[in-house]
Amino acid sequence: MSATPPLDWSRDGAAHHPAAAIPLLPALHRLADDLPQDRAGLRLHGHPALPALLAAGPIHAIATLHLGAATQPVRAVLFDKTPATNWSLGWHQDRTIAVQTRAHVPGYGPWSTKQGIQHVEPPFAITEAMVTLRIHLDDTPADNAPLLIAPGSHRLGRIPEDAIADTVARHRTVACLADAGDVWCYATPILHASAAAQGNRRRRVLQVDYAATALPEPLVWLGI
Repeated sequence: MSATPPLDWSRDGAAHHPAAAIPLLPALHRLADDLPQDRAGLRLHGHPALPALLAAGPIHAIATLHLGAATQPVRAVLFDKTPATNWSLGWHQDRTIAVQTRAHVPGYGPWSTKQGIQHVEPPFAITEAMVTLRIHLDDTPADNAPLLIAPGSHRLGRIPEDAIADTVARHRTVACLADAGDVWCYATPILHASAAAQGNRRRRVLQVDYAATALPEPLVWLGI
């Protein structure tokens, strides 16, 4: 396993942006403090602080760098690993999106509801056109559950569950180490995982999906 090596976006599907969110850390901490403190993962929508943090400024600029001027934040989740809310996550691809209301559209499904929000698996081309940003509110060294990615796996399409282990084995694994205020950006379909955090530290990450294309009517991105 390698830790925070130089990565090529087009080849590897990931990029590290050190200190990119440093100016936003006070506002990000206020946002986190304003939310329930006992939830491992909290899907965010409608919080008044989100547009200023995610739809403009340095975070939005990183997404625009990869998707162009039409990019918009379409889903936000705060992950909060503490000694009381600790977990590990096996290797997987993110395959669902959040939308405003459920509607029957060919190629979209199955549907699920998570924290009252409608989620659906879209055609994989939708996921392939997205990027995900992880904004670190706390230091994330090797023992504080950094995200693990398999560079290049974003170019393989939808990977069957029974092929994931072999696919990871064929790719090097990179630990996305970070200091508070760092941002990691990756192609949304990349294979990724994380271990449980060690010790008594906190590991908060605001994860935001961005897209630059509209969904087929009547589906509409949930947004922030």
